[in-house]
Amino acid sequence: MSVITIDPIEKLLNAAETGKSLIKNRDVLHFTYIPNTILHRDTEQEQVTQSLIPILKQSRPSNLLVYGKPGTGKTLVVRKVLSKIQERVEKSNFPIVLVYTNSKVETTLYGLLVSFGRQLGLDEKELPPTGLAISEVFKRLLKLIEKRKINVVFVIDEIDYLTQLVIKTGKDILYQLTRANERLNQGTITLVGISNDLTFKERLDPRVISSLGEEEIVFTNYTVEQIRKILEDRIKNAFIEGAVSESALNLCSAMAGREHGDARRAIDLLRVAGEMAERDQSESVNEEHIRNAADKIEENKEVTTLRSYPLHEKLLVIAVMKSSGTSTGEIYTCYKNLCKAVGQKELTTRRVNQMLSDIELSGIITGRIVHQGIHGNTKKFKLEISPNMVKETFKSDLTFEDII
Repeated sequence: MSVITIDPIEKLLNAAETGKSLIKNRDVLHFTYIPNTILHRDTEQEQVTQSLIPILKQSRPSNLLVYGKPGTGKTLVVRKVLSKIQERVEKSNFPIVLVYTNSKVETTLYGLLVSFGRQLGLDEKELPPTGLAISEVFKRLLKLIEKRKINVVFVIDEIDYLTQLVIKTGKDILYQLTRANERLNQGTITLVGISNDLTFKERLDPRVISSLGEEEIVFTNYTVEQIRKILEDRIKNAFIEGAVSESALNLCSAMAGREHGDARRAIDLLRVAGEMAERDQSESVNEEHIRNAADKIEENKEVTTLRSYPLHEKLLVIAVMKSSGTSTGEIYTCYKNLCKAVGQKELTTRRVNQMLSDIELSGIITGRIVHQGIHGNTKKFKLEISPNMVKETFKSDLTFEDII
């Protein structure tokens, strides 16, 4: 008697067509989704709106810095305020262009400025994707603004990553942007910076600090109860009725609230858990789905973080891996040897110490102060993820072929 085997692809597609779908609108669970009502952020919406109101009065607003931990609604609020302003200025004669870039996505200064230029209407002939000096790209942007007499609001999300690019390349584009209005006879540029790092300004040129942070708004973390309300609102619009159990909702809120007050993480948890529940053909999302989703997100986040690091930060992670539990001095010695092995000039101890602190913020490594009696204190670092994850993530990069 022959056994009938079902093609694994057909099996999955059949289940998707005939099985129960718990999620009715996936867009609601995506980080780019802007809800009609942004819960628990009325004060911050008012502050951002007040800061940008001069646009409606045909004046240049002050540069604005928006701070807060990840998932506190910064980008959501700024984008909503800008979209509301856009609706109104389209009906006026005051030429305004709202431009949005993310300096973590645009990983080079050139790419960031090209993204800026494309949104202003410069094509590849006027602004090629590669090949020009940064100063020339900037000059072409200013020439267009002046020629068209436009007033640009330039939003730079995750601006703290841009400061790393500035330090890495030595080209202080932030200084040029904050001084751009001095070079314009017609048109204006207003900067809106969004940062996850409250300390990033410490790494900036003092001249940039004074003009970049003309106005500042800080977003505080959400409480567990606030995250629960946000999730309830998303569940109502994203899932079919009764698709998420009460216990799963409570666990999801508690996990995100207990860690960082991060609403984006909570929504991601819910989305991944919902997808897992659908694959299992479960009647609803339960606590086990939430826990499994948390494990999957954590692993993906660490790999993504490792891949996003510039070369020297990757070398430092490898140095900590090779000399885990040792002092910054010993890690620096290992780092110098790695630089020599890959043909790179090592950075200064001061810069390396700053980079170790930056990596520590991501949770990839942790540091602790150790008292050494009359010899003072030292800081010792250790890797918080498995060495195998580092090796697997970096193994495809030929630079590290001989040192991992």
